[in-house]
This record gives sequence, C-alpha cells and structure tokens, in this order.
Amino acid sequence: MGCEINVSNDEPSSSPNNINYQQPIPTSIIDDSAKKYIYLSFDDGPQPGTLETYDICRDNGIKATYFMIGLHTMSRKDGRDIVAKIKNGYPQFLLANHSFSHANGHYIDFYQHPDRSLFDFLRTQDTLKAAYKIIRLPGNNAWVLKDTMHTSHLVRPVCKLLDSTGFNVIGWDTEWVFNYKTALPVQSAEQMASQIIGLLIKNETFTKNHLVLLTHDRIFHRKQDLDSLNKMIGILKQQPNFIFETIDHYPGLKQ
Repeated sequence: MGCEINVSNDEPSSSPNNINYQQPIPTSIIDDSAKKYIYLSFDDGPQPGTLETYDICRDNGIKATYFMIGLHTMSRKDGRDIVAKIKNGYPQFLLANHSFSHANGHYIDFYQHPDRSLFDFLRTQDTLKAAYKIIRLPGNNAWVLKDTMHTSHLVRPVCKLLDSTGFNVIGWDTEWVFNYKTALPVQSAEQMASQIIGLLIKNETFTKNHLVLLTHDRIFHRKQDLDSLNKMIGILKQQPNFIFETIDHYPGLKQ
C-alpha cells in the first residue's frame, strides 16, 4: 500500500520452482458463533514501527500477523533479525508474504504481468522462509481461500496462479488509514475500535464473525501513535466475546 521500492536485479538464492521450506498445515480454530474474531495485521515490514508494534501486542497478550516485504528484509541491516523474531514469536505472531518488491508502487503494470508477479511472491517466500503459504497482495484487496476467490479483474490472473500453487490470499475488512506523506494515522483509537465493533455486530465482514484489520508498521513508530494502537487494543479487549487471532486460523484456508 503506497510504498515506493526499488528492486535489485539479483536473482533469489534458489529457483522459485525449487523452494524448500517446511509447510505446516493451517489449523482452524473452533469457530464459536458466540465469539468475534479479530485478525490484527501489519503490512510492509520490516521497517520503523515493526518492533514497537510487536512489543505492544506481546505486552497486551494478543496475537498479530505481519505481512512482510522481501526487499525490506534484505535491505535493512536488522531485517533478517526482525523476521526471525516474528517467526520465533509464533503462535502469538505469524509471518506472512507481502511480495518482494511491493510492485515498486506501479500496481497496474505489476498485475498485468502475472507470471512476473508470481515469481515476485515466490521469491519472497524463499527470502522469508515463511512457514505458511499466506499472501496479501500489495495495493489490492483480494481473497483466495480453499473454496473462495473474490478478486478484481486486474489481479485475477495472478490470483489463479497463486491458487494453483497452493497459496491463500488474504484481504481486509477495514483499514487504519494513514496520511502517506506524514505516515500519521487518520482515525483515532476510539474511532478505529468503534468501526471494528460496528462491523462485527452488523456482520459486515467478508466472513461472518471474523474481521481482518489492515494496519501498517510505520504509522506506529512515534510514541503518541503507538499509544493509540495500545488504546484501541485495550478498548477491544474489554469486549468479553472478542478474540485476537493470527491469520493461519482464518476459516477456509486451503491445507
């Protein structure tokens, strides 16, 4: 989402067709109709804000999913250490694939070349050594699950390729919006919590009783904005039937 990245021409360490990583089977939660499940997710890491949000979620005892970018992992001095920390934090934290290049911000061109896009995602899976085949598309809200494909015309070709190679594609139900120039969050903690509660109560989510919240690491690298994240989590934790989960437990994932 709104991220300019320059891609190196270096080849990945192994051919995408020969990626070798352990592939656990996603486990579904016991879907209790009396409960509401929240999947807090952070995009575009590793970057400023990643470790700060990690600490807030850990201290609150809630689960979160990090959709990370391959190039950020390789270009940051501490990128691989941050990825390892997220992976080692499982089951409270889940590492997932958010592409290698983030389309360099040129989404139309990226998705008009589905084979090249597929390679980009496979390269990231190899870079992150992600345990689960779970992807979020850069700049596009799409869903590809075991028995469901909900996409725009633009991204459908690459989604079909991802589906054929066993990947799940996860979109979002609501987003904590931010100003792309300043990286300041638009909604307050109270507004974001109210939005989430309203969507779950009204059953206005992609899957009933399950809500995926999209946020970005970088909007929480300032203390006052990190405090807003902490406050929103606190409001939602007051709801006795709300449960935070990682996205490997989202209903309908292919195994």
